Amino acid sequence: MRLKRRLPVLIAVLLVAASLVAVVQLRRRAPPEPARLLPGADGFFYVNLKWLRTLKAIGQLPPVSHDPDYERFLQETDFQFERDLDEAAFAIHYPAKWGNGGTGGSAPEPRFSEVLVGKLQGERITTYLHKMAAHVDNYHATDIYSIPLEGRTLRVAILSIDTVAVSNHEDPAVIRGMVDRSRKLASPFGGPALLRQHYKTLPVVSKSLPVLKLAWFIGRIDPAATANLGVWSMLFPKPASLVVSAYYAVYSPTLHLRAEAISGTEDDAQNLSEKVSTFVNLFHAAENSVATKGTDPDLKAFFDSLQVERHGARSVLTAAIPPGFLRKVVGATQLEGPSTTEAGPTPPSDGKPIPTEQAPPVRKPQD
Repeated sequence: MRLKRRLPVLIAVLLVAASLVAVVQLRRRAPPEPARLLPGADGFFYVNLKWLRTLKAIGQLPPVSHDPDYERFLQETDFQFERDLDEAAFAIHYPAKWGNGGTGGSAPEPRFSEVLVGKLQGERITTYLHKMAAHVDNYHATDIYSIPLEGRTLRVAILSIDTVAVSNHEDPAVIRGMVDRSRKLASPFGGPALLRQHYKTLPVVSKSLPVLKLAWFIGRIDPAATANLGVWSMLFPKPASLVVSAYYAVYSPTLHLRAEAISGTEDDAQNLSEKVSTFVNLFHAAENSVATKGTDPDLKAFFDSLQVERHGARSVLTAAIPPGFLRKVVGATQLEGPSTTEAGPTPPSDGKPIPTEQAPPVRKPQD
């Protein structure tokens, strides 16, 4: 009798535990929360600056002077993108005139929506936005600031103590949707359809290969959009989807790059793979032509790592960038990769970046 009474309770506990495990596993493979707040778009870009600081990469970037507007923003808000921004997710809206369902409406050029996560001085940010805004709309208890900027309207909404939504899309419903999604419970099934469709192809964390995804891009490549972009129009004469990622394998100091193009047919993928292979061979030929003058071992290692493969309708380019080559690219004097100890680099335990030397100033990202 006691067993019969306890059996429903045990079953309920097991079901709850199984559900929690399933949600955790799904969240591991779901896009980051800032990206899931973005609206539907034609391309998505994400960068984890918190990890870049942990790996001591940002502090080595060459200095760039501030423009007057950004300098005023720094003085009034005490927010520096290179110091205080932890995560950034961008949605790219192609103009409708580019065809193929562009999400940018009647805008003559691409529009952008952004979710920024970092350390905010709430009162100072709010005061600055009130000062700059032409008007403020209250939407579901959230203020949306409309700021005139270069012939466009930049809309800004503070979603939480560390998260801000920004959009220069002409439709105010875009940023309102971002506000609505921020008020709902985080769901591993959330996010724009294009993002959900292709995010699963990015390298994931596993027991055999722990991966730190530093940055990635997922988007549509439209021939109409690349018509004036030289090599892009040659590589993509037909529409395709492109997934690009930059990541560290925890136990290696090498930065890995992976670019995957999803074409309509296997023939399209084969043609693209052959074109990319031709460019790779040209790089090898150029590298060999200067070998008599002494080959840079880091440059040679990078070129040797370039590989092009085809898997059905997918073309995949992979490369490994040695630390020495990366130092030369960014013009840094010292750049440290992830720790090669057994535990790998230690992530921030409190959600805050590990303190590092203050980075030299950079320009404010353009909307």
